[in-house]
Amino acid sequence: MRQPSTHAAARSGGNKSRLARHFLAGLALWAGSLGLSLAAVHPVRGFLPDLKFSLQGAGGTTVTQQAFAGKVVLMFFGYASCPDICPTTMAQLAQVTEALGPQADQVRILFVSVDPHRDTPDILQAYVDQFDPHAIGLTGDEKAIAALARRYRVAYQIQSPDPEHPDAPYAVAHSRGIYAFDQKGKAVWLAADGESQEELLAALKPLLH
Repeated sequence: MRQPSTHAAARSGGNKSRLARHFLAGLALWAGSLGLSLAAVHPVRGFLPDLKFSLQGAGGTTVTQQAFAGKVVLMFFGYASCPDICPTTMAQLAQVTEALGPQADQVRILFVSVDPHRDTPDILQAYVDQFDPHAIGLTGDEKAIAALARRYRVAYQIQSPDPEHPDAPYAVAHSRGIYAFDQKGKAVWLAADGESQEELLAALKPLLH
């Protein structure tokens, strides 16, 4: 699956196409080192750490993994102004949880932004609410995001915003993948963001009561 080999957050003034090429090479290397393909649902129990974070949610609240005790968590990293990957993944996960029917309440989608310059907690929550009313948008300062990204081997790069033109667009590149954690916060599988709804459902249902 498309999962990173490099560790978290570095800034770069490079253009988006160069960032994309860099990450594609890194993702292939990371997947190959573990014997993984680039499109599948992979068991990671014992290979990735438990769910643990302290980030900011809507309304200025501090949110930690304890808020999701007893829930199955589906977590992925992106940013609210992402033109294609992130909205597609959010829509996909919303369809998956909707297909669960009454069991959907046992699942929470966490969308972690790697772009704290533009994504405030309230902006993020408004963004994820468009897809799933139970989804949670989270962000934090650069240090907190980088630490969480390192913990789960997520790679991303942000073109440095121009201080003289803070509203000017800038490039963001990030690795792609959906992390699943069980009710005790144990990492159980990692899926390609392009995996089918049927495969995600098949991997998710055994985690539910």
